[in-house]
Amino acid sequence: MTHSSKAFYWMAIPALLLFVTLHTVPALTGVFFSLTDYAGYGTWTFIGLENYFSLFKDDRILSSYSFTFLFAITTTIIVNVLALGIALLLNAKIKFQTAFRGIFFIPNVLAILIIGYVFNFIFSNSLPLLGQWAGIDWLSTSILANKDLAWLGIVAVSAWQSIAFSVILYLAGLQTIPADLYEAADLDGAGYWRQFRSITFPMIGAFFTINMVLALKGFLQAFDQIVALTGGGPGTSTESVAMVIFRGGFQGGEYGYQMANSVVYLLVIVAVSVIQLRTLQRKEADF
Repeated sequence: MTHSSKAFYWMAIPALLLFVTLHTVPALTGVFFSLTDYAGYGTWTFIGLENYFSLFKDDRILSSYSFTFLFAITTTIIVNVLALGIALLLNAKIKFQTAFRGIFFIPNVLAILIIGYVFNFIFSNSLPLLGQWAGIDWLSTSILANKDLAWLGIVAVSAWQSIAFSVILYLAGLQTIPADLYEAADLDGAGYWRQFRSITFPMIGAFFTINMVLALKGFLQAFDQIVALTGGGPGTSTESVAMVIFRGGFQGGEYGYQMANSVVYLLVIVAVSVIQLRTLQRKEADF
């Protein structure tokens, strides 16, 4: 065995052991308890797939799935549209380009909880004052207390915080496009929109796919921003799946039941990610 081989094993084996200990073992333990009536304490009984069957009859669980997917899909679209637009602007030849890139990245380095609490104050105090001054009824009270509008506040904050990372990825993609292509397009008389459709977007197709998959997967696991903004309210109208799992599993004595919910949701996220990835990759090939 060569020295390089030994070095490989010395680096790989500890990492593998840590992964198995901190990830695989807890995951398999959770799968096991999803087949029991364990409350998180005391004794438990093996009940098979009963928890899984009960999930599909639970209105609160189904409502959390509906809200989570509505929130995740809406925010993913907003983030990618705005991030791509901002990236195109920041990639243009403008003054203070580097400074603007740094400014736009600031939201990404801030803690989600801190951002959530700051915007909670804005939505609950500053905006209502502005709405009262302007005579706008729906803005005169906190939208976070409105069952129909609270989710939009969560979408706005989540998008604001997440756009920065997507902008960086799109900028990385734009930097890979040879300038010669745009020069040739200019000589052929192609306008900006034609250049975007025929050169820019096809060339950054892989970066678009990565951004869409990462964004949707991340928003499907939304938790911190909802805790800081609405706490799942009003009522349970903005409870995400992650929040239901946390509350029921660690606070409500439903450990086994919510473990079943976790397993189902894991499979849902994996399935959605795979379908999304394959669909977008096919679209890339069409360009």
